[in-house]
Formats: sequence, C-alpha cells, structure tokens
Amino acid sequence: MDKQTQIELEAATFRRLLKHLDSHKEVQNIDLMILASFCRNCLAKWYRAEAEEKGLEIDYPSAQELIYGMPYSEWKSNHQAEVSDDKLASFAEVQKRLAEEEG
Repeated sequence: MDKQTQIELEAATFRRLLKHLDSHKEVQNIDLMILASFCRNCLAKWYRAEAEEKGLEIDYPSAQELIYGMPYSEWKSNHQAEVSDDKLASFAEVQKRLAEEEG
C-alpha cells in the first residue's frame, strides 16, 4: 500500500470513529476512560498536539468542537449525565493503574 492510500484510510477510519461516537452519545466520557483509558477530550487533545507538531495553532475548544461536532459546552449540557460514585471510584482505580504503569 502506498503512503497516500494509507493516510486516506487512516483519515477515513478516524472520521468513522467520530461518527460512531457521535451516534452513541449515551456512552459517557467517563465510561470510555474506565474501559479504554481515553475519551472524546483525549481525542481533542491528541488532535491539537498533532496540529502543533505540524506548526498549526488550534486552541483546545476548537479541537473539542471538531471532535464533538458542536461546542463542548453544548454537548455537555445536552448529553453529559451525572457521574455516579461507583464510576468515579472505577475511574480513580484506572488512573492509579496508569500512573503505576508510567512510573
């Protein structure tokens, strides 16, 4: 496979991931963090970091809007549920494990 085709496939796959996440707004960011150690906000941060690697400036709210398909504040008010104590505890466990792996 040539490099351009690989880039196009990777870009299409990323767009498909965003579409999938958009069609499953019931999946909360904390659920993603607990299960996969990343969430929509992580994708926005990664997008921004990759842009900066290319010498492009994009602020975090703009990157979030690209990932969420709307301003984050709008997504949050329309789709973000309250987080249960159980989920917060699970998230803390994941964060602790990740810190231990990095350390």
